[in-house]
Amino acid sequence: MIETSDFKKGTKLLIDGKPWVITDFQHVKPGKGNQFTRTKLKNMITGQNLEMTIKSGEKFEIPDVSGTSATFLYRDDQGFHFMNQSSFEQVTLFPDDLGDAKNYLIENLECNLLFFNGKPIGCDIPNMVVLTVVATDPGFKGNTATNTFKPATTETGYVAQVPLHISVGDKLKIDTRTGEYLSKAQ
Repeated sequence: MIETSDFKKGTKLLIDGKPWVITDFQHVKPGKGNQFTRTKLKNMITGQNLEMTIKSGEKFEIPDVSGTSATFLYRDDQGFHFMNQSSFEQVTLFPDDLGDAKNYLIENLECNLLFFNGKPIGCDIPNMVVLTVVATDPGFKGNTATNTFKPATTETGYVAQVPLHISVGDKLKIDTRTGEYLSKAQ
């Protein structure tokens, strides 16, 4: 069991039989009345966000969520295919299961598959990935008075805002938490 005093970002809770993860929280101690915790939660299966006020001292069960190391293999009409690193078993996830992670999956990417009660529900990917630009408009010389950005389509189909000097074939470091361009990769 987990109490409100044990809350941290990333803590997993079981609420109404469904796994939730805490994305943000704030302990509140009003001048009058009891303490409480404002929490922002994300459903680990559907991706639904929820804001909830919880009384201090309330207890929650820990969901049966486990992770296993896997490698992303490929994407096709059936979904996204991963291979478990220890058992070499293949697991398929659908785009809805992956959320924004599907924008950053490239072949042979090491990630962590998440299972709830033995059923795959998603994957955790690294905080930074390197993607290749497959389409972007050319930058114009002299158009550098301010920080100007342009859209660039990557090999996964994700469109990132990048500086004007980026061209087709460049490798970019992308932050998977925000989707922002970080730098050019070597």
